[in-house]
Amino acid sequence: MRNRLTVFILIGMVLGVITGFVANLWVGGDETLAKDVAGYFHLLADIFLHLIKMIIAPLVFSTLVAGIAHMGDSAALGRIGGRALAWFIIASLISLTLGLIFVNFFAPGEGLNLVRSGADAGVNTEALNFRDFILHVFPTSMIGAMADNQILQIVVFSLFVGVALTAIGDKGKPIVTMIEAMVELMLQVTGYVMRVAPFAVFGALASSVTVQGLGVLKTYGELVGEFYIALFCLWLLLFGAGSIFLGKRMFKLIRYVREPILIAFSTASSEAAYPKMLEQLDRFGIPRRIYSFVLPLGYSFNLDGSMMYSTFATIFIAQAYGIDLPIATQITILLVLMVTSKGIAAVPRASLVVVAATLGQFDLPVEGIAFILAVDHFMDMGRTATNVLGNAIATSVITKWEGMLEVEEPIDVPHPKAPAHGAAHGRAGLELASDMVDDRHKE
Repeated sequence: MRNRLTVFILIGMVLGVITGFVANLWVGGDETLAKDVAGYFHLLADIFLHLIKMIIAPLVFSTLVAGIAHMGDSAALGRIGGRALAWFIIASLISLTLGLIFVNFFAPGEGLNLVRSGADAGVNTEALNFRDFILHVFPTSMIGAMADNQILQIVVFSLFVGVALTAIGDKGKPIVTMIEAMVELMLQVTGYVMRVAPFAVFGALASSVTVQGLGVLKTYGELVGEFYIALFCLWLLLFGAGSIFLGKRMFKLIRYVREPILIAFSTASSEAAYPKMLEQLDRFGIPRRIYSFVLPLGYSFNLDGSMMYSTFATIFIAQAYGIDLPIATQITILLVLMVTSKGIAAVPRASLVVVAATLGQFDLPVEGIAFILAVDHFMDMGRTATNVLGNAIATSVITKWEGMLEVEEPIDVPHPKAPAHGAAHGRAGLELASDMVDDRHKE
């Protein structure tokens, strides 16, 4: 489905540009008429956005609760788990901050002057003081939080439910089973929603080109190029951090994990690279009991590329709509993304869902998602490869901390262990929500 969807999105992009160009030649001279025609094109993107909003709340709740419930109290709270989470938190903050720095430096959205389709609702900076923000995190009604897509409140409630299910043990198994079924259900629904993406891409591009002409395409090229520059700097930081602990073996680690990284980049799927990553980490000298726990945990909590993309895309959309965000508000957005991005690694195009949720949280124009959707796949390839690299480095560093890093096997010698066996064993220790679905659910 992933390859077909990518082809359909590319077709939607081409048709959208062609249709928008023809419409611009036809009605471009009449600004009012051009906006009316563009509004009908954008209807397709608006439908997609409504569907995205529809799935946010149940997705976050089900995947986060399922992930926590399967961690287990002894493994997740152990020394290795604590060190892993500490690394994940620091890496996430660095990635988010780097994305914030680069998007403010390049300012790729400035000058677009997009106009939000809904009622004017600029960012209310007065409502973002620290006291009110902290109080707002805690829900007074779970139903109300779900209905309003108050993502932080849903996360807080999900944490309580997940920890409580772990505490009551066997009594909570029926609920855990139900939550797991809900994860499967919502992933399937998400797969259906993503099939609308090519139509949304067509509508968004046709709408933009109808009003602004082909000049808007320059913005897409600049956006993707500047994002990859930011990713390259993040790779350098990750490499440097890994070298501090691994020394010269950091170069060998890159050689071992280059295949999983290429798989992740070409498919834009971390899950596609998972079995090969297990095999290569085993060959690098990481004991199975380490990578079978840390790597799946990292797939949910250590998404360095996605972190950077989240801040980059969120601030870009604000820039595109001419919304000036004070630095204090941007830092608050960063902290919100730090929380909202956890627990939905199994969701196709998870970063889009996170960005959409955060935009809604700060009353920014969620329809801006449709504008970047046309090139999201190309950005997804880079951020997914970065996620895989970040988890390989994190797993290796934690193994080094534990003093358990073994001598690596020769790279060119066939590995005796089949990837499928390693994947099955690795998932036995920590069964996260992302392990409960097959590739049919991954976009």
